[in-house]
Amino acid sequence: MKTNTHTVDLATRSSLRRLPIGAETQPAGGVHFRVWAPDWKRVEVALEPHTAGSQSSAPLLIPMTAEAGGYFSAYAAEARVGDRYRYHLDGKGSFPDPASRRQPEGPHGPSEIVDPADYQWHDSGWQGVSLPTQIIYEMHVGTFTPEGTFVAAAAQLGALASLGITVVEIMPVNEFDGQFGWGYDGVDLFAPTRLYGAPNDLRHFVDEAHRQGLAVLLDVVYNHFGPNGNYATSFAKAFHSEKHQTEWGGAINFDGEQSQSVREFFVANAGYWIDEFHMDGLRIDAIQAIVDDSPEHVLAAIARRVREAAHGRKTLVVGENEFQQARLVRSPADSGYGLDAVWNDDFHHALRVAATGHNEFYYGDYQGTPQELISAVKWGYLYQGQWNARQGRQRGTPVWDLAGMRFISFLQNHDQIANSAQGLRMHLLTSPGRYRALTALFLLAPGTPMLFQGQEFAASAPFLYFADHQVDLAKLVREGRQEFLRQFHSLGGPASGAHLADPCDRGTFERCKLDFSERQKHADVWILHRDLIRLRREDPVFSAQRADRIHGAVIGPEALLLRYFGDRRDDRLLIVNLGRDLLWSPVAEPLASPPSEKDWRLLWSSEDPRYGGSGTGLLDTRQWRIPGHTTIVLRPEKHDE
Repeated sequence: MKTNTHTVDLATRSSLRRLPIGAETQPAGGVHFRVWAPDWKRVEVALEPHTAGSQSSAPLLIPMTAEAGGYFSAYAAEARVGDRYRYHLDGKGSFPDPASRRQPEGPHGPSEIVDPADYQWHDSGWQGVSLPTQIIYEMHVGTFTPEGTFVAAAAQLGALASLGITVVEIMPVNEFDGQFGWGYDGVDLFAPTRLYGAPNDLRHFVDEAHRQGLAVLLDVVYNHFGPNGNYATSFAKAFHSEKHQTEWGGAINFDGEQSQSVREFFVANAGYWIDEFHMDGLRIDAIQAIVDDSPEHVLAAIARRVREAAHGRKTLVVGENEFQQARLVRSPADSGYGLDAVWNDDFHHALRVAATGHNEFYYGDYQGTPQELISAVKWGYLYQGQWNARQGRQRGTPVWDLAGMRFISFLQNHDQIANSAQGLRMHLLTSPGRYRALTALFLLAPGTPMLFQGQEFAASAPFLYFADHQVDLAKLVREGRQEFLRQFHSLGGPASGAHLADPCDRGTFERCKLDFSERQKHADVWILHRDLIRLRREDPVFSAQRADRIHGAVIGPEALLLRYFGDRRDDRLLIVNLGRDLLWSPVAEPLASPPSEKDWRLLWSSEDPRYGGSGTGLLDTRQWRIPGHTTIVLRPEKHDE
């Protein structure tokens, strides 16, 4: 083996770094390497023999200097962009960089040196994004297009912008093992997966989104590492907690011995996506599994780092949290973590039960009644501290004072579609009229709405759970998936397993890819979403997102009324009837009364023939006839003369 003996002032090199760990090019040439490896005494950088100008078949070994706290660093004048490398640990093993910016051969291969300055950005005028008035679109890059790449996805962003989408939220893109997957089993948190393209392809995607007026949020997983290809713990066992557990096994060590460097790793990762890829924020997965008893929770540190890394651009940090904790979105001054918004599963679950009539497993916590829908619109979470019999504990915390926009609402997302026998989308599980009516309720509610890819044109493609793993692990994944789904009563029969898609079969993944020709085939659904988004954006009462100015009433077994109080008697009345035609009389409900000297007039109907409906008919507010499976929107106008 060749050994490099070149020495420089490493302290000076360290001061020029963007990140505390990883391989970074230097202004005067060469590359500075730094890694946290407290379990080892001797660490070397091993440059691949076909790089660094070497003619040898052996790697070029560069000794690293030990620093305080278990860090090692080295400068290699010979190294350059595109070179591949690993770290040798005490001569006993060779591993990729835990902070690698690229893994061109996957998580088990060598790391590659990347210079983020290689990409020429075109978004200097982009100011970022704040929470009000946003429409989010969740995307899985691998199935969004037939090609499944960043470049192919970027070519479709103009269509999303024309629909009225303002924020694209991409499911995790960090490197993971196998040839396909959801991305939540990431193992190289700094490396965009080679499956979707090179790092600059992701930069192009974000750049193009900004050109189209779209912000980009990245879904990140900070609660566990994937089961295969995680070499971070080969450098430091302290990445895993010794006192906390999650449903995926050992938690990340954010509060135990040596946790300071673990926290630094994840906080740096959060800032990295904002700084080097111009992301507009993060969606943080399963926050309930990020366990931290430190004086400052790591989530607060992550949110702060996101803001710092944006250098004045506006950013969003969104959390998914099974425990429904209000402190996530409260300010640090109010003992909170400073996030902007949280996913609202309660909203989805209540609407899904109303749509399908099924309330098995976790849907059993809901009845889908008109009152639940009213409360979900007005109050965000339905569970704010009540006892939950299924979970055997209190669920949620009070959120009475939180603005409606802080709750991300949805009719579909990746989990909720896949948590079923066939991965079918909601429009295939209910009547067309109910689907249109609930789409209107969802898009006109004060929460921040999120669509899942293909929802806007009633995609026929399912969205199933898929993960490519080695044989032994694949067997466990199949069994685990079947065990989970059997908790739904309808899937508990002895023959149910035979009808479930194999998550480790590539065909399962391929079935989930969208067919964009359906934008034309299902044009009525596309127009429905476009018109509702436009109404939400342009109507001053709906665009205000003032949940505190909405009041509701139950007016039938499956019917409800929502009064949106506007300024200057400019109210809106939204009536949802998920049952049969309703003749509402007598109308002993003050919320139905029009403003003084005005009458209600039809503004919008989900039964408009343009959307595939059969028409609404004339509205007579002296004898309220509410069509079944319909949402109508009324506005006040002066009395007819």
